[in-house]
Amino acid sequence: MKTCIFEDSKWVNLTPLSYLRPVFQLRCGYHTLIERILPRLPGTKASFYVRDYLAPLVKKNFSFPVNEPETFENDVLLINGRWLLTGEAPLDTTREAAHVSGDSLVYALVRRETIRKLWKGSLEQLLNEIPAAVPRVPLQANLIEYPWQLIHHNPTVLREDFTATGLRGLQGKFASQSVIYGPPDLVYLAPGAEVHPLVVLDTNSGPIFIEEKVKIYPGARIEGPCYLGAKTEIMPGASIREGNSFGPVCKVGGEVEESIFHGYTNKYHDGFIGHSYVGEFVNLGALTTNSDLKNDYSTVSVPVNGTLVDTGELKVGSFFGDHTKTSIGTFFNTGSSVGIMCNITAGGILPKFFPSFVWYVNNKFMKGFGLEMMLETARSAMARRKRELSPEEEAVIRTVYELTREQRQAAIRKSRKT
Repeated sequence: MKTCIFEDSKWVNLTPLSYLRPVFQLRCGYHTLIERILPRLPGTKASFYVRDYLAPLVKKNFSFPVNEPETFENDVLLINGRWLLTGEAPLDTTREAAHVSGDSLVYALVRRETIRKLWKGSLEQLLNEIPAAVPRVPLQANLIEYPWQLIHHNPTVLREDFTATGLRGLQGKFASQSVIYGPPDLVYLAPGAEVHPLVVLDTNSGPIFIEEKVKIYPGARIEGPCYLGAKTEIMPGASIREGNSFGPVCKVGGEVEESIFHGYTNKYHDGFIGHSYVGEFVNLGALTTNSDLKNDYSTVSVPVNGTLVDTGELKVGSFFGDHTKTSIGTFFNTGSSVGIMCNITAGGILPKFFPSFVWYVNNKFMKGFGLEMMLETARSAMARRKRELSPEEEAVIRTVYELTREQRQAAIRKSRKT
């Protein structure tokens, strides 16, 4: 039996976070979605089916076959890459069945004979036909359909992940002038990590997991549940509220609450970020702040590809695509969506939707200096973190530039008329 982790058509609802990565590389808790799925599949031959333009990059980043029709020549276990797989939920691989949540296929075991009848070269067609061709089993599952759902689940998943690691105790350097306020067994400090003097680790609301080579500077307060990825630095005086996940090599200052930083991102200075997801190589200038609660306490709507969607949540912040930069004093509305490679300067009340690759200057959308300059900036930013912009990554960015051209040009035309 082969296993295929796939993307379905709902990847577009997870933009801008999903533009440069498959949906299963989004983060919640300590891990990405794919890091939760693969350990459940020991002894199987895994493969991926993703958007065509992502295939070369995914091949480079993983050692599995990507978008190969040969996947469907035998029995196959299909798993939706949007599945936030937590807890002890077992995968039933004993019988042919389609396990569904609402109108989405969560996972399915499909026998060779059935696959031969259904496979016509289109994954989307196959996914639509499987629930009618095999027994259909309702399943309660967390399928991530919109970005704010990652934020909603993050505090609970952080607690579950801490328990699952089984790791406890201070193996790194913990200054005697610092304190654990709350149950001390809810902290793990990895070897090579450093907690400087006058730091407070507050475990009264949940555990705190600190990876290798993390540095926490004096005066910082960190409230659990919280995850600090390898080589992340928490700046002096930072207020890290509950429910945060910081991926590797982030620099975090100011106040942050219930947010996910994917990795390699800077929020070095003061300013508030709450209930938000921040992509890779984002730089948030000093005092950059987002609202995560409306003044009338009504539910927050978020632009999804330019169309407002009611989240049903009272607290929702902003969603920042990779390689976006903000100036000092930039203030974002409740439920803002910011595309990839944007350059946003402060000024007035900002719009809630920023198409990818735009500059926002003097309250107007502009094209800036063009894609080539943006790529040079990305290379410089990545080099500062000892990363290179690979040919595969550049090709993905160029494709997304074309995919988002119409949205961007419409915003620029509208700005010219005002």
